[in-house]
Amino acid sequence: MARFDAVLFDLDGTLVDSAPDLAGAANDLRIARGLAPLPFELLRPMAGAGARGMLGVAFSVAPGESRFADLREDFLARYEQRLLQETLVFAAVEPLLHSLDAAGMRWGIVTNKAMRFARPLVEGLALHVRAAALIGGDSTPHAKPHPEPLLEAARRMGVAPARCVYVGDDLRDVQAGRAAGMATLAAVWGYLGQGDAPEHWGADAVIDDPMQLLKWLELA
Repeated sequence: MARFDAVLFDLDGTLVDSAPDLAGAANDLRIARGLAPLPFELLRPMAGAGARGMLGVAFSVAPGESRFADLREDFLARYEQRLLQETLVFAAVEPLLHSLDAAGMRWGIVTNKAMRFARPLVEGLALHVRAAALIGGDSTPHAKPHPEPLLEAARRMGVAPARCVYVGDDLRDVQAGRAAGMATLAAVWGYLGQGDAPEHWGADAVIDDPMQLLKWLELA
């Protein structure tokens, strides 16, 4: 009997490479405010943290500071305009999704990205016709690292949390998955952000190639 009935994925940095558009929006905002654009390599690592991460690098500002709210509003408006300009499913992830589909393994998406952005992005990449659930950062009262988004995805899919695996590229993903009673995998092809190395996040395994998930699921 298979150990798991479903796989849940984080979106940015795990399923899709959205860093070019997030970084592009940050640099558009810098240029509009008379600043030079930053190298992509400086912005990419924090793409998984969305507006907070991009503004932290681009403007050295954090939530709670007086100018953060205005910058965030402007950044999100610019990001919405270029949501799918360069964003793609990671090339190495697409074969994984095909393999999961062929094996009859259901999969869904749980992201902290607001549904205002998550839904059109997922639909624009035609993932909505394959994903069994899509939970955004505002789909439940709490966002990750709270377990509620993952538990809601499991409920919508009709799968017990203990029969789910959650795959993500951020410490919050592992924390949320563990709190939800799910197995967790740290995806190190993603953005990773700052802080402790993924090996210290407490995930059940660290994988650097999406296809390693199949072996971990005993599907290969």
